[in-house]
Amino acid sequence: MSRALLAHVLHRPPLLAHVLHRPPLLASRSGAGARGLLASRIHPLRRLNCSAAETTSGPTEEAPASPARKKRVVSGVQPTGMVHLGNYLGAIKNWVALQDSYETFFFIVDLHAITLPYDAPELSKSTRSTAAIYLACGIDSSKASIFVQSHVRAHVELMWLLSSSTPIGWLNRMIQFKEKSRKAGDENVGVALLTYPVLMASDILLYQSDLVPVGEDQTQHLELTREIAERVNNLYGGRKWKKLGGRGGSLFKVPEALIPPAGARVMSLTDGLSKMSKSAPSDQSRINLLDPKDVIVNKIKRCKTDSFPGLEFDNPERPECRNLLAIYQIITGKTKEEVVRECQDMNWGTFKTTLTDALIEHLQPIQARYEEIMSDPGYLDNVLLEGAGKASEIADITLNNVYQAMGFLRR
Repeated sequence: MSRALLAHVLHRPPLLAHVLHRPPLLASRSGAGARGLLASRIHPLRRLNCSAAETTSGPTEEAPASPARKKRVVSGVQPTGMVHLGNYLGAIKNWVALQDSYETFFFIVDLHAITLPYDAPELSKSTRSTAAIYLACGIDSSKASIFVQSHVRAHVELMWLLSSSTPIGWLNRMIQFKEKSRKAGDENVGVALLTYPVLMASDILLYQSDLVPVGEDQTQHLELTREIAERVNNLYGGRKWKKLGGRGGSLFKVPEALIPPAGARVMSLTDGLSKMSKSAPSDQSRINLLDPKDVIVNKIKRCKTDSFPGLEFDNPERPECRNLLAIYQIITGKTKEEVVRECQDMNWGTFKTTLTDALIEHLQPIQARYEEIMSDPGYLDNVLLEGAGKASEIADITLNNVYQAMGFLRR
Protein backbone atom coordinates (compact mmCIF):
# COMPACT_ATOMS: atom_id res chain seq x y z
CA MET A 1 0.00 0.00 0.00
CA SER A 2 1.37 3.36 -0.95
CA ARG A 3 1.13 6.43 1.35
CA ALA A 4 0.47 10.05 0.44
CA LEU A 5 3.23 12.46 -0.51
CA LEU A 6 4.99 14.63 2.01
CA ALA A 7 3.47 17.96 2.86
CA HIS A 8 6.78 18.68 4.51
CA VAL A 9 10.05 17.05 3.57
CA LEU A 10 11.10 16.01 7.07
CA HIS A 11 7.77 15.41 8.82
CA ARG A 12 5.51 13.22 6.75
CA PRO A 13 1.87 12.49 7.49
CA PRO A 14 0.43 9.09 6.49
CA LEU A 15 0.57 8.72 2.74
CA LEU A 16 -2.48 8.51 0.45
CA ALA A 17 -3.66 5.17 -0.76
CA HIS A 18 -3.02 5.82 -4.45
CA VAL A 19 0.40 6.93 -5.57
CA LEU A 20 3.24 5.86 -7.74
CA HIS A 21 5.58 3.11 -9.18
CA ARG A 22 6.70 1.23 -12.47
CA PRO A 23 7.47 2.54 -16.06
CA PRO A 24 5.26 1.65 -18.09
CA LEU A 25 1.57 2.59 -19.52
CA LEU A 26 -1.24 3.74 -21.62
CA ALA A 27 -2.89 1.16 -23.84
CA SER A 28 -5.18 2.86 -26.27
CA ARG A 29 -5.44 3.31 -29.99
CA SER A 30 -2.98 5.70 -31.59
CA GLY A 31 -3.90 8.87 -33.41
CA ALA A 32 -5.46 12.18 -32.43
CA GLY A 33 -8.17 10.53 -30.36
CA ALA A 34 -5.57 8.61 -28.39
CA ARG A 35 -3.47 11.71 -27.84
CA GLY A 36 -6.48 13.53 -26.49
CA LEU A 37 -7.12 10.63 -24.16
CA LEU A 38 -3.49 10.58 -23.03
CA ALA A 39 -3.57 14.24 -22.24
CA SER A 40 -6.77 13.82 -20.29
CA ARG A 41 -5.21 11.05 -18.18
CA ILE A 42 -2.46 13.22 -16.71
CA HIS A 43 -2.83 12.62 -13.01
CA PRO A 44 -1.74 15.55 -10.84
CA LEU A 45 -0.43 13.88 -7.72
CA ARG A 46 -0.75 16.13 -4.73
CA ARG A 47 1.21 19.23 -5.70
CA LEU A 48 4.16 20.12 -3.51
CA ASN A 49 5.84 23.46 -2.87
CA CYS A 50 7.78 23.28 -6.14
CA SER A 51 5.56 21.81 -8.83
CA ALA A 52 6.62 21.16 -12.38
CA ALA A 53 4.69 24.23 -13.44
CA GLU A 54 6.40 26.44 -10.87
CA THR A 55 10.00 25.31 -11.32
CA THR A 56 12.47 26.11 -14.03
CA SER A 57 14.45 23.23 -15.41
CA GLY A 58 17.59 24.88 -15.99
CA PRO A 59 20.77 25.45 -14.27
CA THR A 60 23.49 27.92 -14.69
CA GLU A 61 23.80 26.72 -18.27
CA GLU A 62 20.82 27.12 -20.55
CA ALA A 63 19.03 23.82 -21.13
CA PRO A 64 18.45 22.95 -24.80
CA ALA A 65 14.67 23.23 -24.36
CA SER A 66 12.87 26.55 -24.69
CA PRO A 67 10.07 27.71 -22.35
CA ALA A 68 7.54 26.89 -25.06
CA ARG A 69 8.77 23.33 -25.53
CA LYS A 70 6.53 20.28 -25.46
CA LYS A 71 6.17 18.57 -22.11
CA ARG A 72 8.84 15.94 -21.59
CA VAL A 73 8.09 12.25 -20.98
CA VAL A 74 10.58 9.52 -19.99
CA SER A 75 10.13 5.77 -19.71
CA GLY A 76 11.99 2.50 -20.20
CA VAL A 77 11.86 -1.29 -20.19
CA GLN A 78 14.40 -3.77 -18.82
CA PRO A 79 16.29 -5.92 -21.34
CA THR A 80 16.03 -9.09 -19.24
CA GLY A 81 13.96 -11.89 -20.74
CA MET A 82 11.75 -11.59 -23.79
CA VAL A 83 9.60 -8.49 -24.32
CA HIS A 84 6.07 -9.81 -23.93
CA LEU A 85 2.55 -8.71 -24.73
CA GLY A 86 2.19 -7.03 -21.34
CA ASN A 87 5.26 -4.84 -21.95
CA TYR A 88 3.96 -3.98 -25.40
CA LEU A 89 0.31 -3.23 -24.59
CA GLY A 90 1.08 -1.69 -21.21
CA ALA A 91 3.99 0.48 -22.35
CA ILE A 92 5.62 0.37 -25.76
CA LYS A 93 2.47 0.56 -27.89
CA ASN A 94 1.43 3.71 -26.07
CA TRP A 95 4.81 5.37 -26.55
CA VAL A 96 3.99 5.48 -30.25
CA ALA A 97 1.11 7.87 -29.47
CA LEU A 98 3.10 9.81 -26.86
CA GLN A 99 5.98 10.61 -29.23
CA ASP A 100 3.69 12.75 -31.39
CA SER A 101 2.45 14.90 -28.51
CA TYR A 102 5.45 15.12 -26.17
CA GLU A 103 9.23 15.37 -26.17
CA THR A 104 10.05 11.75 -25.44
CA PHE A 105 13.01 9.79 -24.07
CA PHE A 106 12.67 6.01 -24.23
CA PHE A 107 15.59 3.96 -22.99
CA ILE A 108 16.60 0.39 -22.26
CA VAL A 109 17.21 0.26 -18.50
CA ASP A 110 20.13 -2.16 -18.49
CA LEU A 111 21.46 -0.89 -15.16
CA HIS A 112 18.21 -1.98 -13.51
CA ALA A 113 18.62 -5.43 -15.06
CA ILE A 114 21.48 -6.35 -12.71
CA THR A 115 19.58 -5.86 -9.42
CA LEU A 116 18.81 -9.61 -9.41
CA PRO A 117 20.95 -12.51 -10.68
CA TYR A 118 21.28 -12.35 -14.47
CA ASP A 119 23.18 -13.92 -17.38
CA ALA A 120 26.08 -11.55 -18.10
CA PRO A 121 26.83 -12.80 -21.66
CA GLU A 122 23.19 -12.31 -22.58
CA LEU A 123 22.84 -8.74 -21.27
CA SER A 124 24.26 -6.93 -24.31
CA LYS A 125 22.34 -9.21 -26.71
CA SER A 126 19.08 -8.59 -24.87
CA THR A 127 19.78 -4.86 -24.80
CA ARG A 128 20.17 -4.72 -28.58
CA SER A 129 17.12 -6.91 -29.06
CA THR A 130 14.99 -4.67 -26.84
CA ALA A 131 16.12 -1.56 -28.72
CA ALA A 132 15.21 -3.23 -32.02
CA ILE A 133 11.77 -4.11 -30.63
CA TYR A 134 11.22 -0.45 -29.66
CA LEU A 135 11.82 0.51 -33.28
CA ALA A 136 9.87 -2.41 -34.74
CA CYS A 137 6.84 -1.45 -32.64
CA GLY A 138 6.79 2.04 -34.15
CA ILE A 139 9.02 4.23 -31.99
CA ASP A 140 10.44 6.77 -34.43
CA SER A 141 14.03 7.88 -33.77
CA SER A 142 13.31 11.18 -35.55
CA LYS A 143 10.68 11.96 -32.90
CA ALA A 144 11.95 10.20 -29.78
CA SER A 145 15.38 9.76 -28.22
CA ILE A 146 16.09 6.01 -27.99
CA PHE A 147 19.17 5.01 -26.01
CA VAL A 148 20.74 2.61 -23.54
CA GLN A 149 20.71 3.74 -19.91
CA SER A 150 24.34 2.79 -19.21
CA HIS A 151 25.48 4.81 -22.25
CA VAL A 152 24.61 8.01 -20.37
CA ARG A 153 26.94 7.95 -17.36
CA ALA A 154 25.04 10.74 -15.65
CA HIS A 155 22.39 8.21 -14.54
CA VAL A 156 24.82 6.49 -12.17
CA GLU A 157 26.50 9.70 -11.00
CA LEU A 158 23.24 11.40 -10.12
CA MET A 159 22.03 8.26 -8.38
CA TRP A 160 25.01 8.44 -6.00
CA LEU A 161 24.39 12.10 -5.25
CA LEU A 162 20.69 11.48 -4.60
CA SER A 163 21.55 8.52 -2.36
CA SER A 164 23.18 10.87 0.10
CA SER A 165 19.85 12.67 0.59
CA THR A 166 17.51 9.66 0.57
CA PRO A 167 16.63 8.35 4.06
CA ILE A 168 17.01 4.58 4.37
CA GLY A 169 13.50 4.41 5.86
CA TRP A 170 12.04 5.62 2.56
CA LEU A 171 13.67 2.68 0.75
CA ASN A 172 12.70 0.13 3.40
CA ARG A 173 9.03 0.83 2.77
CA MET A 174 9.22 -0.07 -0.93
CA ILE A 175 6.84 -2.95 -1.54
CA GLN A 176 8.76 -4.51 -4.45
CA PHE A 177 11.94 -4.71 -2.37
CA LYS A 178 10.08 -6.52 0.39
CA GLU A 179 8.49 -8.97 -2.03
CA LYS A 180 11.59 -9.73 -4.10
CA SER A 181 13.97 -9.97 -1.13
CA ARG A 182 11.56 -12.34 0.61
CA LYS A 183 11.59 -14.63 -2.43
CA ALA A 184 15.36 -14.49 -2.96
CA GLY A 185 16.42 -14.67 0.71
CA ASP A 186 18.61 -12.14 2.50
CA GLU A 187 21.89 -13.89 1.62
CA ASN A 188 21.14 -13.64 -2.10
CA VAL A 189 19.92 -10.04 -2.22
CA GLY A 190 22.34 -7.34 -3.33
CA VAL A 191 22.29 -3.75 -2.11
CA ALA A 192 21.20 -2.68 -5.59
CA LEU A 193 17.77 -4.24 -5.04
CA LEU A 194 17.23 -1.85 -2.14
CA THR A 195 18.69 1.23 -3.82
CA TYR A 196 17.41 0.84 -7.39
CA PRO A 197 14.45 3.18 -6.70
CA VAL A 198 17.07 5.92 -6.28
CA LEU A 199 18.44 5.04 -9.72
CA MET A 200 14.89 5.22 -11.04
CA ALA A 201 14.59 8.70 -9.52
CA SER A 202 17.84 9.63 -11.26
CA ASP A 203 16.46 8.33 -14.58
CA ILE A 204 13.49 10.67 -14.27
CA LEU A 205 14.99 13.75 -12.65
CA LEU A 206 18.02 13.96 -14.96
CA TYR A 207 15.77 15.04 -17.82
CA GLN A 208 13.63 17.53 -15.88
CA SER A 209 10.71 15.29 -16.80
CA ASP A 210 7.20 16.67 -16.73
CA LEU A 211 5.39 13.33 -16.92
CA VAL A 212 6.13 9.69 -16.26
CA PRO A 213 3.80 6.97 -17.59
CA VAL A 214 3.01 4.67 -14.66
CA GLY A 215 0.77 1.74 -13.84
CA GLU A 216 -0.70 0.65 -10.54
CA ASP A 217 2.41 -1.23 -9.44
CA GLN A 218 4.76 1.66 -10.18
CA THR A 219 3.08 4.51 -8.37
CA GLN A 220 5.07 4.00 -5.17
CA HIS A 221 8.41 4.49 -6.93
CA LEU A 222 7.27 7.67 -8.65
CA GLU A 223 6.08 8.93 -5.29
CA LEU A 224 9.58 8.33 -3.95
CA THR A 225 11.05 10.22 -6.93
CA ARG A 226 8.86 13.22 -6.13
CA GLU A 227 9.85 13.08 -2.48
CA ILE A 228 13.55 12.94 -3.36
CA ALA A 229 13.19 15.87 -5.79
CA GLU A 230 11.47 17.97 -3.12
CA ARG A 231 14.05 17.07 -0.49
CA VAL A 232 17.05 17.93 -2.69
CA ASN A 233 15.39 21.15 -3.88
CA ASN A 234 14.95 22.18 -0.25
CA LEU A 235 18.38 21.07 0.92
CA TYR A 236 20.45 22.54 -1.90
CA GLY A 237 18.34 24.72 -4.18
CA GLY A 238 17.16 28.32 -3.99
CA ARG A 239 19.38 30.86 -2.26
CA LYS A 240 21.84 28.18 -1.10
CA TRP A 241 22.61 27.29 -4.71
CA LYS A 242 22.76 30.96 -5.72
CA LYS A 243 25.38 31.67 -3.05
CA LEU A 244 27.56 29.01 -4.66
CA GLY A 245 27.37 30.78 -8.02
CA GLY A 246 24.35 28.99 -9.44
CA ARG A 247 21.13 30.29 -10.92
CA GLY A 248 19.09 29.58 -7.81
CA GLY A 249 15.58 28.17 -7.78
CA SER A 250 14.81 24.47 -8.01
CA LEU A 251 17.33 21.90 -9.14
CA PHE A 252 14.63 19.47 -10.27
CA LYS A 253 11.14 19.57 -11.63
CA VAL A 254 8.74 17.49 -9.58
CA PRO A 255 7.29 15.08 -12.16
CA GLU A 256 3.68 14.04 -12.37
CA ALA A 257 2.13 10.70 -13.27
CA LEU A 258 0.64 9.90 -16.64
CA ILE A 259 -1.93 7.27 -15.69
CA PRO A 260 -2.84 4.53 -18.19
CA PRO A 261 -6.47 4.06 -19.20
CA ALA A 262 -8.37 1.03 -17.99
CA GLY A 263 -7.35 -2.23 -19.60
CA ALA A 264 -3.64 -1.45 -20.00
CA ARG A 265 -2.59 -4.03 -17.40
CA VAL A 266 -2.25 -7.40 -19.11
CA MET A 267 -2.59 -10.44 -16.91
CA SER A 268 -1.06 -13.93 -17.09
CA LEU A 269 -2.53 -16.52 -19.45
CA THR A 270 -2.42 -19.06 -16.63
CA ASP A 271 -3.78 -16.87 -13.83
CA GLY A 272 -6.07 -13.93 -14.49
CA LEU A 273 -5.23 -12.41 -11.10
CA SER A 274 -1.47 -12.17 -11.71
CA LYS A 275 0.26 -9.70 -14.01
CA MET A 276 1.93 -11.06 -17.16
CA SER A 277 5.60 -11.13 -16.23
CA LYS A 278 9.03 -12.04 -17.61
CA SER A 279 9.91 -13.58 -14.25
CA ALA A 280 7.02 -16.06 -14.19
CA PRO A 281 8.53 -19.58 -14.30
CA SER A 282 6.26 -20.81 -17.10
CA ASP A 283 6.62 -19.37 -20.60
CA GLN A 284 3.05 -20.55 -21.13
CA SER A 285 1.90 -17.63 -18.97
CA ARG A 286 2.83 -14.99 -21.57
CA ILE A 287 2.82 -14.19 -25.27
CA ASN A 288 6.29 -12.98 -26.26
CA LEU A 289 6.38 -10.47 -29.11
CA LEU A 290 8.72 -12.71 -31.09
CA ASP A 291 6.80 -15.96 -30.54
CA PRO A 292 6.22 -17.77 -33.87
CA LYS A 293 2.69 -18.50 -35.04
CA ASP A 294 2.56 -22.11 -33.86
CA VAL A 295 3.67 -21.09 -30.36
CA ILE A 296 0.98 -18.39 -30.14
CA VAL A 297 -1.65 -20.89 -31.31
CA ASN A 298 -0.55 -23.39 -28.65
CA LYS A 299 -0.43 -20.83 -25.83
CA ILE A 300 -3.89 -19.44 -26.52
CA LYS A 301 -5.33 -22.94 -26.97
CA ARG A 302 -3.99 -23.95 -23.55
CA CYS A 303 -4.63 -20.68 -21.66
CA LYS A 304 -6.84 -20.77 -18.58
CA THR A 305 -10.57 -20.11 -19.06
CA ASP A 306 -13.74 -20.89 -17.07
CA SER A 307 -16.98 -22.83 -17.37
CA PHE A 308 -19.43 -19.90 -17.45
CA PRO A 309 -21.62 -19.56 -20.57
CA GLY A 310 -20.87 -16.69 -22.96
CA LEU A 311 -18.16 -14.04 -22.58
CA GLU A 312 -18.26 -10.87 -20.46
CA PHE A 313 -15.93 -8.10 -19.26
CA ASP A 314 -17.27 -7.13 -15.87
CA ASN A 315 -17.88 -10.29 -13.86
CA PRO A 316 -15.35 -10.28 -10.97
CA GLU A 317 -15.61 -14.07 -10.82
CA ARG A 318 -14.17 -14.29 -14.36
CA PRO A 319 -10.71 -12.62 -14.32
CA GLU A 320 -9.39 -14.73 -17.21
CA CYS A 321 -12.38 -13.84 -19.37
CA ARG A 322 -11.91 -10.15 -18.67
CA ASN A 323 -8.21 -10.35 -19.46
CA LEU A 324 -8.58 -12.18 -22.78
CA LEU A 325 -11.36 -9.86 -23.94
CA ALA A 326 -9.24 -6.82 -22.96
CA ILE A 327 -6.28 -8.18 -24.96
CA TYR A 328 -8.53 -8.68 -27.97
CA GLN A 329 -9.97 -5.17 -27.59
CA ILE A 330 -6.57 -3.48 -27.51
CA ILE A 331 -5.02 -5.60 -30.27
CA THR A 332 -7.92 -4.91 -32.64
CA GLY A 333 -8.44 -1.27 -31.67
CA LYS A 334 -12.13 -1.89 -31.08
CA THR A 335 -14.24 -0.32 -28.35
CA LYS A 336 -15.39 -2.32 -25.37
CA GLU A 337 -18.98 -2.14 -26.66
CA GLU A 338 -17.93 -3.49 -30.07
CA VAL A 339 -16.12 -6.42 -28.47
CA VAL A 340 -19.12 -7.21 -26.28
CA ARG A 341 -21.47 -7.27 -29.28
CA GLU A 342 -19.08 -9.44 -31.26
CA CYS A 343 -18.06 -11.92 -28.57
CA GLN A 344 -20.75 -12.18 -25.89
CA ASP A 345 -22.40 -15.25 -27.43
CA MET A 346 -19.18 -17.02 -28.49
CA ASN A 347 -17.97 -20.21 -26.84
CA TRP A 348 -14.35 -20.45 -25.74
CA GLY A 349 -13.26 -22.48 -28.76
CA THR A 350 -14.53 -19.88 -31.22
CA PHE A 351 -13.15 -16.94 -29.26
CA LYS A 352 -9.71 -18.48 -28.83
CA THR A 353 -9.43 -18.90 -32.59
CA THR A 354 -10.58 -15.31 -33.11
CA LEU A 355 -8.06 -14.00 -30.53
CA THR A 356 -5.23 -16.11 -31.96
CA ASP A 357 -5.83 -14.82 -35.49
CA ALA A 358 -5.92 -11.20 -34.24
CA LEU A 359 -2.66 -11.62 -32.29
CA ILE A 360 -0.81 -13.21 -35.22
CA GLU A 361 -2.05 -10.53 -37.62
CA HIS A 362 -0.98 -7.75 -35.24
CA LEU A 363 2.42 -9.16 -34.33
CA GLN A 364 3.54 -10.35 -37.78
CA PRO A 365 4.55 -6.86 -39.09
CA ILE A 366 6.41 -6.18 -35.84
CA GLN A 367 8.33 -9.44 -36.14
CA ALA A 368 9.18 -8.77 -39.80
CA ARG A 369 10.43 -5.25 -39.01
CA TYR A 370 12.43 -6.60 -36.06
CA GLU A 371 14.27 -9.07 -38.28
CA GLU A 372 15.01 -6.28 -40.75
CA ILE A 373 16.48 -4.04 -38.02
CA MET A 374 18.56 -6.81 -36.46
CA SER A 375 20.06 -7.61 -39.88
CA ASP A 376 21.49 -4.07 -40.05
CA PRO A 377 23.58 -3.60 -36.86
CA GLY A 378 25.06 -0.35 -38.15
CA TYR A 379 21.62 1.27 -38.30
CA LEU A 380 20.78 0.20 -34.76
CA ASP A 381 24.14 1.39 -33.44
CA ASN A 382 23.60 4.82 -35.01
CA VAL A 383 20.11 5.14 -33.52
CA LEU A 384 21.41 4.36 -30.03
CA LEU A 385 24.46 6.62 -30.43
CA GLU A 386 22.34 9.55 -31.56
CA GLY A 387 19.79 8.96 -28.80
CA ALA A 388 22.47 8.83 -26.11
CA GLY A 389 23.98 12.05 -27.47
CA LYS A 390 20.68 13.93 -27.24
CA ALA A 391 20.02 12.54 -23.78
CA SER A 392 23.50 13.44 -22.53
CA GLU A 393 23.11 17.08 -23.57
CA ILE A 394 20.23 17.49 -21.12
CA ALA A 395 21.46 15.06 -18.45
CA ASP A 396 24.91 16.67 -18.18
CA ILE A 397 23.42 20.10 -17.54
CA THR A 398 21.29 18.75 -14.70
CA LEU A 399 24.20 16.78 -13.24
CA ASN A 400 26.62 19.73 -13.35
CA ASN A 401 24.10 21.92 -11.55
CA VAL A 402 23.64 19.34 -8.80
CA TYR A 403 27.40 19.03 -8.34
CA GLN A 404 27.62 22.81 -8.05
CA ALA A 405 24.70 23.14 -5.64
CA MET A 406 26.08 20.37 -3.42
CA GLY A 407 29.39 22.21 -3.10
CA PHE A 408 31.78 20.12 -5.21
CA LEU A 409 34.95 21.67 -6.62
CA ARG A 410 34.39 22.19 -10.33
CA ARG A 411 36.87 20.77 -12.81
